[in-house]
Amino acid sequence: MNYYLGLDNGGTTTKAALFDSHGHEIGKCSVSTASIAERPGFVEREMEEMWDANCRVIKGVIDKAGVNPGDIKGVGICGHGKGLYLWGKDDRPLGNGIISTDNRAYAYVEKWKKDGTEEKAFEKSCQHVMACQSVALLAWLKDNEPERYRNIKWIFECKDYVRFRMTGEARAEITDYSGAHIMNLHTRDYDIELLKLFGIEEIYEALPPLCRATDVCGRVSSEASEQCGLEAGTPVIGGMFDINACAIATGVTDSEKICMIAGTWSINEYIRREPVIDGKVMMNSLFCLPEYYLIEESSPTSSGNLEWVINELLPELKEEMKDNGQSIYDYVQEALSDISPEEFVPVFHPFLMASNVHVNARGSFIGLNVSHNRKHLIRSVCEGITFCHRYHLEKLLATREKLPKVIRLAGGMTANPVWVQMFADVMQLPVEISKAGETGALGCAIAASVAAGEYETLDEAVRAMTDISDAVMPDKSKKEIYDKKYRLYCRIIESLDGIWDEMQELI
Repeated sequence: MNYYLGLDNGGTTTKAALFDSHGHEIGKCSVSTASIAERPGFVEREMEEMWDANCRVIKGVIDKAGVNPGDIKGVGICGHGKGLYLWGKDDRPLGNGIISTDNRAYAYVEKWKKDGTEEKAFEKSCQHVMACQSVALLAWLKDNEPERYRNIKWIFECKDYVRFRMTGEARAEITDYSGAHIMNLHTRDYDIELLKLFGIEEIYEALPPLCRATDVCGRVSSEASEQCGLEAGTPVIGGMFDINACAIATGVTDSEKICMIAGTWSINEYIRREPVIDGKVMMNSLFCLPEYYLIEESSPTSSGNLEWVINELLPELKEEMKDNGQSIYDYVQEALSDISPEEFVPVFHPFLMASNVHVNARGSFIGLNVSHNRKHLIRSVCEGITFCHRYHLEKLLATREKLPKVIRLAGGMTANPVWVQMFADVMQLPVEISKAGETGALGCAIAASVAAGEYETLDEAVRAMTDISDAVMPDKSKKEIYDKKYRLYCRIIESLDGIWDEMQELI
């Protein structure tokens, strides 16, 4: 039997899952990954610890599955997009990695919008600039940590750094790098003129050679084999941006489906054969199916907000439920069931890490009173996250002539059927989910199976290795109440717009 390993490096968790050639999950292993947030707006990760976490989950999944490492015919890696992971000229990690929720470079983005740099760059990149993209972070480093900037040997995205540690080969897979604002999406290559616009053209030589998602980009080295337990010589593919991997794992291979991922980031995306160049969406990037572009509306405003609320506001309840053999997420489902959509709960804006409305916007509960308890707050958070996904969805729909047939939903919240129904009711579209628990890892395994010759194309592999649930249909009777709540959510955002910069001055 042939097996394929998928690694998923998210913002808070590192996961490995092993699949057979039919897409059946043979085993999985995950560890929480520590982030470093010593200053407001700074979110980093220790790069050696990150590599160690990948080694631990690989060993863990091989042990749990009880397979011979020699039967693993390929490895695919995905990870969060954006952010920055640098390798130094001394052949060591160059400081900490920077995670995609980092906002230190927000002032550069504001400056580039005002002085016309973003507009000029958009002609080549087809993207609006984000504070967490490589260009903004590199510009910040050049001004604030010039010695570190001068010592850059390689510029990596998250998963490309992990692949480099696994193989010793520096490569830049295009789905990730095309979302970093350093590639010309028309030529599908790096563009030094684009870098000059941002004042960082000297880093051009530190950009690794480009590769595609299904290319074999190296093999597990002897050193990495000893560290992670994979057999030396195992092929490692280019892999992909995690939102590509989730789209593939949920069967998004045509334009009729919208993919939503409710993780640390609110990801909302579909694919089409031409980029959207009128500026109506935040991001165009290259999809792992080479004939398509990925049209993306996203922000770090999704389920990571619920995780923060649980860990910071409900830690005692979380421990109590664990002691009783339950999960805190059982309580979340209970709260959503007990508090009806018709009942007023505070309006929650899921901007604890960053925002999709203003660079300095902050999270908030609006409308609290003494009748509210923690179940009301949980429903408030879940509604706010879902409304934020709708906010992005409406921008995507404005670029389409026809409504999508279905939303394919991924992320840990898909284990909560009440929340899945909320998504269908708020969006008023059918929702389907992948039966695979680890969609990011599955997408990587699918790509690895193509590289290994198990299947000829990604389309063929997707048909063979994915299993999608029956559709959850929207409840038409809930449309009016959710529309009213969503309008209030948006009106409050508009009314707060003038205070965020003033608040930022106090931070």
